[in-house]
Formats: sequence, C-alpha cells, structure tokens
Amino acid sequence: MTIIAPPAIAEPLNLDRVFVIIPALNEEATIASVIQDLQSQGLTQIRVVDNGSTDRTCEKAQAAGAEVIQEPITGYGRACWRGLQHLPPEVDWILFCDGDGSDDLSQLPQFFAGCSQFDLILGDRRATEAGRAALTPVQNFGNWLATFLIQLGWGYQYQDLGPLRLIRRAALEQLQMGDRGFGWTVEMQVRAIKCGLRICELPVNYHPRRGGKSKISGTLSGSFKAGTVILGTLGRLYFCQKQQRETEEHGALELWGNRIQQAGVFNPPKLLWLTAILLVLGSLLLLPYGDLRSAHFWVGVAVMGCGFALSWILPSVSALWFWGVTILTRLILLPMYPGDDVWRYLWEGYIQNQGFSPYHFAPDAPELANYRTLWWEAINHPNVTAIYPPIAQMGFRLLAAISPSVMVFKMGFVLADLGVCWLLSRRFSYQQTTLYAWNPLIIYSFAGGAHYDSWFILPLVAARLIFDTSRFAARWVWSALLVGVSIGMKWMSLPVLGFLVWSALRKWRIELAVAVLLVGCLPFVLTALPFCYSGTCPLIPVSSTFVRHGRSAEFIPYLVRQVWLPSLQANWLYAIPLGMVVIGLLWRARSFYLFTEWYLFALLLLSPIVHAWYFTWMIPFAIATGNLGVRLVSLSAFVYFVLPHRLVNGNFDWHLSEGERWLLWLPLVLGWLWTVGQQEKLWGVRAWGAGHRGSQ
Repeated sequence: MTIIAPPAIAEPLNLDRVFVIIPALNEEATIASVIQDLQSQGLTQIRVVDNGSTDRTCEKAQAAGAEVIQEPITGYGRACWRGLQHLPPEVDWILFCDGDGSDDLSQLPQFFAGCSQFDLILGDRRATEAGRAALTPVQNFGNWLATFLIQLGWGYQYQDLGPLRLIRRAALEQLQMGDRGFGWTVEMQVRAIKCGLRICELPVNYHPRRGGKSKISGTLSGSFKAGTVILGTLGRLYFCQKQQRETEEHGALELWGNRIQQAGVFNPPKLLWLTAILLVLGSLLLLPYGDLRSAHFWVGVAVMGCGFALSWILPSVSALWFWGVTILTRLILLPMYPGDDVWRYLWEGYIQNQGFSPYHFAPDAPELANYRTLWWEAINHPNVTAIYPPIAQMGFRLLAAISPSVMVFKMGFVLADLGVCWLLSRRFSYQQTTLYAWNPLIIYSFAGGAHYDSWFILPLVAARLIFDTSRFAARWVWSALLVGVSIGMKWMSLPVLGFLVWSALRKWRIELAVAVLLVGCLPFVLTALPFCYSGTCPLIPVSSTFVRHGRSAEFIPYLVRQVWLPSLQANWLYAIPLGMVVIGLLWRARSFYLFTEWYLFALLLLSPIVHAWYFTWMIPFAIATGNLGVRLVSLSAFVYFVLPHRLVNGNFDWHLSEGERWLLWLPLVLGWLWTVGQQEKLWGVRAWGAGHRGSQ
C-alpha cells in the first residue's frame, strides 16, 4: 500500500522551516484567500510566483502578506523552479499548492505530522469522495493512466498526481528536477522512486476552483496538451533510465547490439494489453459522437491517441494481436454516424444507376428532382457537379447497385483499408505497420467517417511495393497500371506517374517511358469515356466557387493571404510552387516511396483545401522512416473537426482560429524537420541512393 497514515504521535514540525510556493496565473479571485488559509495554519513564509498574470493577482497576493516574484516565461514547472531560487537557509521543507482554492488546506496538519518519517508527502484526491467528484472524467482517466504507467515502468503504485505536496528540501535537491512544463509533478514522483525517497500519500479533499479559469482541465485543448506532456515526460524518463542502466551493465559499445537482439524476442505483455485496451476503449468512446455535436468526440480521440502513442515503443507485435486490434477497432466504428461526404458518394452512385452522369448534373439539378431520397438534403455542395475521378465513380456505382446504404459503402472502404494493412505487413514488421493499422486517423476516416480515400491509397501502396522491391521486368508496367488506377480515384497521383516516366528516361529507355505513360493513362481514359458525350467531358467543375477559391484548414495559403489578400481568389497560383517541388523531387529522388512521401507532404502544405482525412495519404509512405511529423499529425489532425463541430452547433464560420491552425500544422512540420535532422546521413547516403539501386 502506498497510502500510509502518519503516526498519531509525531515530533512537532517547526513551521518556520516550511516554505510555501504557489505558482499563479490570473488567480486574482482566489489568491488572497489561499494565502490566508495558509497563514491560519501557522505558515508565514509564502512565495507566490506570478507566471505572467494580466489581472491583479500580484497586488492581491502582496496585500495578503505573501512575497511575490515574477517568472515571465509560462510553464508550471518553470514557475515552481523559479520559486525554489534563493531560498532562506533555514528552510527544511517545501510545500507546493495551487492558487485557485481547490486544495483543502485544512488537512495540512496531517502532512506536518508525517515529516519525521517521510521525505515526500502527497495529497491523494482520488482517495476521497469529494476529491473524486471534483475531478473531471478526463482528469480521473489521466491520473489512472499516468500512475499505471509509473507502476509499469518503475514498480511503484501511486494513486494520484495531485498538486498539494510537501517535500524535504534535501530530497528535492537530490532529485535534480529538469522539467519546466506540466510534467513537473510526474517527474518529481518518478525521480522520488529512483532516488529511494520515503513516500507517503494522504487522502485529501479537493474542491472545484473558487474562481478564475482553469489553464488545463477547463478546456479540451488544455487537457490534451497536459496529457501529451505527461506521457512524453514519462517516456523520456523511462528511456533515459533504460539507456543508463543498459550502458552501466553492458557498456556503450554493446548497448545498441543488445537492443537489436532484445527487439526480436521481448514483448512486454502489460504494455501490449494497455495499448490494445486504449485503442478499443477509445473506439467505443468515439462511436456515439459521429455527428460531431458533442465535444466528447475528442475524448475518444484522446484515448485512442494514448494507445497509438504507446504502440510506438512496442518492441514487437504478433500477427494475432496486430489483426485482432486492427479488425476490432474498425468493426466498432462501422455503425458510427458518417462524415457528410458519404451522402455525395451514395447520390452519385445512385443516379448513375438511374442513367444520369454526375459530371453533367449537380445534385440540385431540376432533372433529378424526382430521384431525391430521404438523405438528399445531407449532400454537401448540392450545386456543384462531381469532383471525384471516373474510377471512383465506377466504384460508387457498383456499391450503390448492391445497396445505396452507408454500411455497404463503409464496408467497401474498410476492405480496401485492410488491404493496405495486409500489403504493408508483407513488406514491414507488424510493429512498424501499426503506424498505419492502429492509427486513430486511419481508423476513424474509413470505418467511422466513411471517406473513400482508402481506394486511392491501396493501388498507390501496391505500386510502391512492386516498383521498389521487385526485380522482374514487368514491374514497370504493373506499377504504372496501379498508379493509373490511383489517378482514377484521385487526381493527386499524376506526379507519381511522372516519376515512373522520368525514372525510365533516366535509363535512356524512351520506349519504356512511352509504355509507362500509356499504361498509366489507360485506366483513367477507359473509365472516363462513358462520361464524355455531346462534345463535353466535364470531369472537373473548374467553374465552381468551391474549386476556384474554396478554403479549408490550409497552411501555406493561409500564411500567404496574411500578406497578399488577392491570393484568396486564385487557388491555381499554388500549382506553380508545387510544380517546382515536383521538378526538384524528380531530379533528386530515386525511390518511389521517397518521392511520394515528399510530394504528398508538399502537396498538403501548399493545398488551399485540406481536410483531416487528406493526411491519411502520407501515412503508409512514412512507415519506412517512422516519420515523427506523420505520427504527430495523425493526432493533431483531429483539430480540424472543430469546424464541423461548430457548424452543426449553429456557428457557420468555416475557419480555424490562428491557435487551432498552428496546433494542427506545427506538429507535422516540426516533427518532419526533426526526422530529417536525425536521419540526415541516412537520407543522404541510403534513402536517396537506395532507391536508385532498387530501380536498376
């Protein structure tokens, strides 16, 4: 048991030797009463660390009798660290508490009574009914997950990560705290275990904050950020400890050899179970909120995201576990209410079976009025004709012929998705393939949101595997044919066909280049011809407002419009820099996967219209490099869904705020740059060159 009551009889603590540190940010409504409560307990040395308040927190704290110092750089850990500087020499104990009035300071005498036996005394909010009631469901789950991971990694079972804590000064100096953010509390508790401190957790009451606004639990984004920081801190501490221990035992030269050897046989069952449970539980939590009316949608996403992040550190995954989690998570989300794109898929397949071309008749065309279904009003952009290429239209028609129902279409998309999982698992290990198969964005986009992009990804992945890993002569033709099918699903694959043609020209095989071009165009041409009649072939509605200057969650076009507003009216402008990127990649890239990965990255950065499921295009091509940016955007892309969330709740402003936009895009960009920086030599010697050797 870690909850240990201090003895009834204990040596009295000299409270003049206790120093209180209160990190505070905009707590003018509560800070004075907190200080007064501390003073009523006999505490006189109280330091408030103002972390950039814009209200009267400083004035009220000083008026209440506390010392106030400034820490202008925000961060919970940074404020705590600043408060520890220049302590009076007589201080033996440090008490940390919050400034929002949520801690029950009347219980401090119990803390003081245990000082003779313990080095670190923590308040356990989850041990009291009042404490559990005051914590939000997200806080309760986060505390359980973090303490479970600590027990898994360090063998000590904490109950809480509460802010109210009393620690011996000498013990705190021994910990050598390094975190300057929200990971401060969890780092203290982990380092306390490592340093062998005597630890006690006491049941404490906890109250809703008396005033002000929570910086963490009060918002979904705050809770998500805090959870990410805590998990990241635990991961950093665990692997630093593991590396240090292995280095001490085996020596630095043997370290990597031992890791490689262990990776093939060591599979921690608890971590694998936890990963699977979080992914399945997150899917179940996500299931009821497909209509995006409730912010609970992101709770399910966060739980799945935790499981997905844990899968990154699994040393191996068996076939049974891989396919079990892969299939189960998708089955769970099949009944979920879909995204609004699927109604257009259903409609366009349905009217084809009635003898109409979706390229010639928009959903609101008078000629189609008699064919309108019960779900017709759910179709987005009803005044715009079809934008999906002809092979996609053929697929819609086939599924609608079976049944124009969401479930049939979802099954079609999930089967293609599982096909991608199978192809990737044939080329990479099951653990590597979890980057795609256990990815929350993949699972939601196809099984839950019912987006057809898996049809686009499947032939592209097949082409990549054939071209980069095969040696038979016909691989050129088969790769070109598959890329052609992908083009017929989404136009974005066209530059990939250009890569195949250019690869043939590099070998001075002009006849091969011509054959690749013809074969690549064949699927599109054959399926487009039925839609071209009466002298017209309107496969792209270039005259529509949506195509010409529609915007959605864009990145570089957003930055451009900040300095040049007319760019809003000309989406075609971004084809110019994209074309330059493609030319540069054609010149340098030698492998299919490398060209495709970088091309799709540039496409998304430059595209004026971006939806969350577009990021799924990159994921299968990031498995070879384990690209951190792709891993992170698989989670941050869910920021996009605040747009439909606001829309269904009556806010028709389809624009991300600046903070939301950066929260979506920055993880991708920084993670991508980090990956490139970490693998600079590998990319220079192997990735660009290996593809060349593979294309001989």
